[in-house]
Amino acid sequence: MNYTPKKFELEETTIWNFRERGIWATHEGDYRGNCAPQVPRNLILKYTKEKEIVLDPFCGSGTTMIECKLLNRKGIGIDINENALKIAKNRLNFKFDTLYEPKLVKANSINLRGIIPSEKVDFIFAHPPYSDIIRYSKDIVEDISRMKLEDFMYQMNLFSKECFRILKRGKICSILIGDIRKNRNIIPLGFYIMNIFIKSGFTLKEIIIKEQNNCKMTNYWKNKNIDFYLLAHEYIFVLKK
Repeated sequence: MNYTPKKFELEETTIWNFRERGIWATHEGDYRGNCAPQVPRNLILKYTKEKEIVLDPFCGSGTTMIECKLLNRKGIGIDINENALKIAKNRLNFKFDTLYEPKLVKANSINLRGIIPSEKVDFIFAHPPYSDIIRYSKDIVEDISRMKLEDFMYQMNLFSKECFRILKRGKICSILIGDIRKNRNIIPLGFYIMNIFIKSGFTLKEIIIKEQNNCKMTNYWKNKNIDFYLLAHEYIFVLKK
């Protein structure tokens, strides 16, 4: 098993494009909506040091936690979906000479009191659902991927305040988020989320544009007569407390 990417360089600009999804360690691209591991790897190496605490509040299949294990960070992965946590646990089950095994917790990330004390976390990498574009469960009430836009935004407002509470002063919270389209019109979800975090007290440090590759819906729309451009980018907002 290869524990490090064969071709990897730290990004130097605010335009990121990973045409080949990383497949080192136990990374796979089969969990719908997960991001390329190059994204958390870049951010972790840029904004953290070994032994620091890295939180992924929507950990899904464990991409960020795998990188924490490989890079000797104290990873905490939170998810409301037990099935996602089972997948993450399975993918973290590999032998590697690491200082810290990531911790996985089933919880709702809008309220982590009793789990994470205030000003405890060194870095947050959040990749939340894009409202209800991909639904990750059928009956989990707290699952924000099942919520319409208004309810989703309300929950993200609560989430931003929780991120501000648990993050140490001077540290970074990064959010990977994309826009969505409803009734053929664009909804700038990314900028909605960015503004929520700014209103919660964060300072906007960077806006990174991440190009999307291998999007399943691209082929669906490609040969149809449509009056809009296909979304092919996401944002990474880097916010400082």
